[in-house]
Amino acid sequence: MKQVALVTGSSRGIGRAIAARLARDGYAVCINYIEREDCARELVAQLQVEGCQVMAVQADVADRQQVNAMVRQVEEAFGPVTLLVNNAGIAGQCLFQEVSDAMWHRYFSVNVDGAFHTIQAVLPHMLREHCGCIINISSIWGQRGASCEVTYSSTKAALIGLTRSLAAELAPTHIRVNCVAPGVIDTDMLSALPPEVLPQLAEQTPMGRLGQPEDIARAVAFLASEQADFITGQVLTADGGFIL
Repeated sequence: MKQVALVTGSSRGIGRAIAARLARDGYAVCINYIEREDCARELVAQLQVEGCQVMAVQADVADRQQVNAMVRQVEEAFGPVTLLVNNAGIAGQCLFQEVSDAMWHRYFSVNVDGAFHTIQAVLPHMLREHCGCIINISSIWGQRGASCEVTYSSTKAALIGLTRSLAAELAPTHIRVNCVAPGVIDTDMLSALPPEVLPQLAEQTPMGRLGQPEDIARAVAFLASEQADFITGQVLTADGGFIL
């Protein structure tokens, strides 16, 4: 069966590294974006030069109709999705008493509803074939919580609950559902922090450095591979020992 991967939120950062790794591993990959078409097109061009099968599709994962349309485009171009990586997400820092209804609902609509929409869109084929792999990208803050990031942490904790529960439900059909919980990763999301904070975060990480997007891409590639064929419902923490 042709291996087809859909990676949401993959024009930049962790998602970009995941999409590139999977494409180089032989997957036909859909690079999903919402705003940065330039970054998505650049990645498509780069990977096509390397001989990879890739396409870019704009869709807001918070919108079920857009998600369904994206999945149809992927199926028409490459075939049914066999690997779904739910990476799309938004983050930010805010005191809890200053969290607005709009912020709370938008974070959940992207980070949690987005995974709900994409899974339901690709699951019918996986169920028919009794085969497939779903990987959700959570966060260490979804495991232990973070001050001033209550909204973000809550969404990431929800993804862990989704992963474990859905893995139990789908295990008899041999569809595996796992989760990767990144630590502090050097991406654009860190640009909102004061420059002096980054060395402090690296120092707080037992391995002495910030994570790179490629560190998470390797974890995803492992969970998607045959080497992880007996692994489901697990949270793989890739944080350099940050929350030991």
